[in-house]
Amino acid sequence: MKKQLHVLMVVFALLGGTLTQAQVIIKTEAKEKLEQLNAQKSRVQEEEKAYLKKQIERIEQMQAENKITAAEAQRRKEAAAQKSAQNIASKMLIIDEQIALINRNSDDYKATELTLGIGLDNDKEDNKQYDEKDAVLKRTTSGFTMAFGLSNALIDGSIDDSPYKIAGSRFFEMGYEWQTVLDKNAWLRLRYGASLQFNGLKPEDNQYFVEDGDQTVLEEFPVELDKAKLRMDNLVIPIHLEFGKAHKYFDKGTACYTSTDKFKMGIGGFVGLNLNTIQKLKFEENGKNRKEKRNQSYNTNNFLYGLSAYIGYDSVSLYAKYELNTVFKDNAVDQNAVALGLRFSF
Repeated sequence: MKKQLHVLMVVFALLGGTLTQAQVIIKTEAKEKLEQLNAQKSRVQEEEKAYLKKQIERIEQMQAENKITAAEAQRRKEAAAQKSAQNIASKMLIIDEQIALINRNSDDYKATELTLGIGLDNDKEDNKQYDEKDAVLKRTTSGFTMAFGLSNALIDGSIDDSPYKIAGSRFFEMGYEWQTVLDKNAWLRLRYGASLQFNGLKPEDNQYFVEDGDQTVLEEFPVELDKAKLRMDNLVIPIHLEFGKAHKYFDKGTACYTSTDKFKMGIGGFVGLNLNTIQKLKFEENGKNRKEKRNQSYNTNNFLYGLSAYIGYDSVSLYAKYELNTVFKDNAVDQNAVALGLRFSF
């Protein structure tokens, strides 16, 4: 019996020592976790302030680039500051609740440890801040284009013998284009889309266009002309390779590339169809002003293709194009349309 009591006393002594040691370990772990939580409170404020600073800088940059107004910039700054303050308050509340939980159960820390939605081990993924680097990158963007300027024709490769008025012959173009970034630095981009072109040719010396079989020739009009103009309405698909450093901007979780505020150059060409050809005449006859619209084919080419290029800064470029097809299908002398003007991207 004495021997059995002695054994029990040894067992209780061993258990008591083990429990004491376990309690010390638990209390130490609880203390370490409390230190981590208190350190996390400082990190929360620092991270939110750094993130807010980046947002403010981005908003100010957008205002400087005239992408948003001063009033809109102020509104966004105030919204960002309010959101940051709310984030800090929410995260602090979570940390304080976890500190309180550990303090209440410091003797049994392992049984009460919870993860309340905020990282405590300084892991990059757990403490991830949603910044510009997390934005979804759009490599393809789109917008409207418009161009206008002077048009004319090369006669057997030279403009010296052109029978068309230099300042009176004009073109207008409008369309919609997509831009796709082709390299990681956004230095090279592909631009493609669809455009409507209106190309005009105004003859000199009181002449107008006449169909003579399969030929289109210029003849003198019987009375004094106030206006004579041949207009060709075309639908074309332009394709350009655009070079130049692009600017990346961020908006609502999306990153996009644009060449705004940057030097750019594009080379390429176009293919398309002639939709309509019309000649407008304006003259005075028997004391009355008359206007005529003669909607004929004038033997113009239905299929169009050519070369085009532009060079510019920001959204404005100097633009040139040259049609490889001849204006008139079967004329004895080749005439190729050319144009020079300004091009705008929106």
